[in-house]
Amino acid sequence: MNIPIHGISISETPEVIHIRSESPLNVLSSAIVGSGFRRASHILNAHVDKDYNSTNPKADLRSLARRCGIDGSFVGLLTAVYLRKARLAFFEVDGLSVGALITAGVGNAASAGITQPYRPQAGTINIILLLDANLTRGAMLNAFITATEAKTAVIQSRNIRTPDGDLATGTSTDTITVATTGKGKLQNYAGSVTVLGWLIARAVRQALNESLDAE
Repeated sequence: MNIPIHGISISETPEVIHIRSESPLNVLSSAIVGSGFRRASHILNAHVDKDYNSTNPKADLRSLARRCGIDGSFVGLLTAVYLRKARLAFFEVDGLSVGALITAGVGNAASAGITQPYRPQAGTINIILLLDANLTRGAMLNAFITATEAKTAVIQSRNIRTPDGDLATGTSTDTITVATTGKGKLQNYAGSVTVLGWLIARAVRQALNESLDAE
């Protein structure tokens, strides 16, 4: 799996997708490990069994990171989706480059504000955005929102339902990670009708649809 952003590489095994950057990335994430704003050179999306029920997933991810040779800050995600279903979409316009790397399962589909609180089951959508761009923190939050809007649009266009029959908005365990190189003109916005937001939404729509269709 290759992405045409200088200094960033992606490797994949059945156990983990490992994104490496030669220079630390500016990251905003809802991940299990490395959530919030931070600088990180590594992002891991690790496969676990559908019956995974660890009491300490952070420790499991840190152990995996050590096995991957990571000695420092990283972002760590978990998914029961087979990693062969991961899909990458990439778009570039006017010097802005956007990649969306997604693993998607919807066995845990939920409808925000309708589905009652419950213990999550297997099935999640992990969205990793790799942006060769320079975003303010506000723009990174915009990117988060735009990616969520695109994700929900895909879920609803496919008429994916919760176990109770309601139209889903996602799953109850979805994550988004926005990682930027910090290069280029400062971007103050990434809403859906900015060039950057348009690229993000296109990439999310394509990669999510392809991951959901993958066998």
